[in-house]
Amino acid sequence: MPAEVVKMRGICKAFGSVRANDKVDLDIFKGEILTLLGENGAGKTTLMNVLYGLYQADSGSIAINGKAVHISSPLVATDLGISMVHQHFMLVNSMSVAENVVLGVEPRKGIFFDRAKSFEEITRLSQLYGLKVNAHDVVSKLPVGMKQRVEILKALYRQSDILIFDEPTAVLTPQEVNDFFGVLKSFKEAGKSIVLITHKLKEAIEVSDRIAIMRQGRMVDTLEKPFADINTLAELMVGRRIMFSIDRKLMPEELPVLMSLRQGTLKQDGVTRLADINLDLHGGEIHGIAGVDGNGQTELAEVLTGLSRLTSGEILIEGQVIKSPTPAKMLASRLGHIPEDRSTRGVISRFSVSENLILGYQTNKIFSGKVQLKHKKIEAFATETVKRYDIKCDKISDPIRTLSGGNQQKVVIGRVMSEDPLIVIAAQPTRGVDIGAIEYIHERIMELRDSGKAILLISADLDEVIKLSDRVSVMYGGRLVSTDLVSNYDERRLGALMAGQTEESLLKEAQ
Repeated sequence: MPAEVVKMRGICKAFGSVRANDKVDLDIFKGEILTLLGENGAGKTTLMNVLYGLYQADSGSIAINGKAVHISSPLVATDLGISMVHQHFMLVNSMSVAENVVLGVEPRKGIFFDRAKSFEEITRLSQLYGLKVNAHDVVSKLPVGMKQRVEILKALYRQSDILIFDEPTAVLTPQEVNDFFGVLKSFKEAGKSIVLITHKLKEAIEVSDRIAIMRQGRMVDTLEKPFADINTLAELMVGRRIMFSIDRKLMPEELPVLMSLRQGTLKQDGVTRLADINLDLHGGEIHGIAGVDGNGQTELAEVLTGLSRLTSGEILIEGQVIKSPTPAKMLASRLGHIPEDRSTRGVISRFSVSENLILGYQTNKIFSGKVQLKHKKIEAFATETVKRYDIKCDKISDPIRTLSGGNQQKVVIGRVMSEDPLIVIAAQPTRGVDIGAIEYIHERIMELRDSGKAILLISADLDEVIKLSDRVSVMYGGRLVSTDLVSNYDERRLGALMAGQTEESLLKEAQ
């Protein structure tokens, strides 16, 4: 039996009336990879934040290597050999990659910070693990995927014995995920202990020795790898059976083009964000965009929805050029938008559920008179939409910030779908929501597709892109480098294209 390096007993942590952790017990052993699974809000990250010292438990105890400890801060955790890579980045944007990585444990030359040594060491680590991060780059200039790698480098640099990773693979290509798992396994072989927080069931099964499942702040079970399968894990997480298959209606071979982008180019601050993009969206088809975050996906969604203005090129809906697109014009053209960041583009946190359900459509005649809003009509619409889209809230007059992330996302989706859109731009539609809400959102997207609507699906989750899409385009460096039917891609080809290889180089490799 391996040595027990962490023993957490009876951990309780509340935020107001919400019990994030309710008498949680957890053991972590030397030289193992332990995965924490659970729905959004199940308490996984809170538990690890307690172990890392970001939060202090209201009650309970922690022992490291058999010795009772009080972890009052991340500095104490670091001294105890604990590092954490957070889902939400803990980086100083104005500093370089190297400065961020060594922050708090800087190399010294006498009494001074040894800047040259920090750059040298981070460059060595980056090359050693194939992370391809420039130690001199300023963090504020990095795309999301690169920022995640900087967080990983921070843990590698500290050479901790207990490593906690919160959703570390969300912005990596399949090859990068495999490389990262290789790093985890090398840590394990060196006797280090790894805790992996992920919502990806396949990853949990692939890389873990044990899988601990949390639900509503409690630990419900811990399974050894041989006894874990996707259906069992999903049911333990949610408390009910989850359907992973998608019923896909067979569509005609010839589908109408409902939206087109022609030679779309976008330059911002002297940088080309999109380069000569040609894209057709067909009715009755989900067109997925695969790519590592930061390769133009956000900009593509913004130009198609009128949030950004093309430098050159044009947008057509049903063959008609949309001149000087704006969000209002695109809404009027029956384009619906599920934004990638619901907190900044999807909802207004202080507004009520009912107000958020008409956001962007508040000037429609059904909701607005000449002088004021038709509050009874809005209330009736909101009540019906909450029921139809299974949005869990106490009252439609409650601020939307009181809803869970999954239910906030359902508000966004209910709002878009209730307006009977012709085209939907769905950017990261399931980011940050739990597996039960993911199942629901996928079903609604498929309903749109089966009713003949055109959907552009932009997702950092490659499994989601493959599962839902009929056709896939790969984005790299602001360009569409490949487009094909999803059935013609395998994970290796997609991953290579996402990492910057061309179709021509892949053909040469195959010959």
